[in-house]
Amino acid sequence: MAHAQSKPNWFAIGISIAVVVVLVALGGVVVWLNNQATDAGPAPKGDLVNSETGALTFGDGDDVVSTYVDFMCPACNSFEQAYGQQLQAAAASDDLTLEIHPIAILDHLSQGTDYSSRSAAAMYCVAENNPDEALDFLNTLFANQPEENSTGLTDDQLKQIADEVGADKAADCIDDGTFLKYGAAQAKAHEIKGTPTVEINGKRLDINEINTELPKILS
Repeated sequence: MAHAQSKPNWFAIGISIAVVVVLVALGGVVVWLNNQATDAGPAPKGDLVNSETGALTFGDGDDVVSTYVDFMCPACNSFEQAYGQQLQAAAASDDLTLEIHPIAILDHLSQGTDYSSRSAAAMYCVAENNPDEALDFLNTLFANQPEENSTGLTDDQLKQIADEVGADKAADCIDDGTFLKYGAAQAKAHEIKGTPTVEINGKRLDINEINTELPKILS
């Protein structure tokens, strides 16, 4: 140790200082990486967006149906084909409140293009900038759903779909990737392990309960 020598060992001290500096730097990198992994980025705003839960909310009925969907998920598309129009119609007549959570858990199935995150981000862009076209955009995304393990739709294609449904104000938001982190952060926050995930009045349904419990709400 340095105190055991009559003269300071400046080489050893220098090395020790360098090691401390490196460790501090590495610690900073670890903290930064952890923050990047958990940082949701900016939150979408607007009348449709529930700032606490991240849900896009439609209707004002007593019963609340919450769905968590990934736009790369074939089972989510099947769910939308089976129940989407009924749920949206019920919300439009205020027979129920429909909460849609665009999330991202399938980025690994788009060959590195992060399609799940990009499509969820685009959905939030439309919800914030063109709320009246949000459901049309969602329905059109599922109608044009890419196959798993493909590269997914490009940002230009997402903007084209937005434009087709009248959501032209969302283009810059999609280009900027404003909400790119939000879908994955919402999946983590709500502990979503698979999609579609459905809740009725806060009770999360087992996948086998969807076809028995949803018809009760919609009848």
